[in-house]
Amino acid sequence: MTETGKMMTLFEAADEDSWARTLYKLGRDQGFEQVLYGVVPSKHTKLESAFVKSNYSDAWRTHYDTNKLAYIDPTVGHCLNSSMALVWHPETFETAPQREMYEQASSHGICSGVTLPVHGPNGEFGVLSFVSDQPANGSFISDVETRLPALSMIRDYAFESSLQFAGQREQSDVAPRLTRRELEVLNWVMVGKSSWEISKITRCAEATVNFHIGNIRQKFKVNTRQQALVKAISMGIISPEDHHR
Repeated sequence: MTETGKMMTLFEAADEDSWARTLYKLGRDQGFEQVLYGVVPSKHTKLESAFVKSNYSDAWRTHYDTNKLAYIDPTVGHCLNSSMALVWHPETFETAPQREMYEQASSHGICSGVTLPVHGPNGEFGVLSFVSDQPANGSFISDVETRLPALSMIRDYAFESSLQFAGQREQSDVAPRLTRRELEVLNWVMVGKSSWEISKITRCAEATVNFHIGNIRQKFKVNTRQQALVKAISMGIISPEDHHR
């Protein structure tokens, strides 16, 4: 099964628990035994009401939630104000409360990891953390950096597929109409082609390809071509299994 096919299994989950198990499996495939995903409808929503799935220890999750540690957690604070992934380690936890939180987390195997912000097209906010019990040495950081493209794709698939369980999908979320050229461009995006490569394949200017991609993003109400691709697949507009080029 292709990497895209593996991520598509998130959409096939019958319930939120099987969805979560699929997400954990994707994390293990990338070398992370623990995963946490959480999302709220907007940044202004109380974090306590988040849709959260994780395979962290129950004891740690209870302690974290009871003491409202999300409000001092630097990984959450980073995600509120950035779209960049954060590779974190002991030094990330700067204040005394943060250092105390890290020491407690470490006893539950939460020693290092990478957290990716979730910023949805309708103002949704969330985090996706992949966690390791290994120290954040140079080799760990280097390995994580090579995995960031795959982890970012998992983040996009996780967000879009989670909406059916998180109760945030709008009933009016209908599939947009794409032109023949937009469908062609999106299919080439699906197999990993850049705008320059697509321009050579379709024999048109790279600026024209980017124009089509811009229209596609606007129709899906998303910020990136990857997010548009995920929505197109989830809506059945295109299918990885049907692409044999």
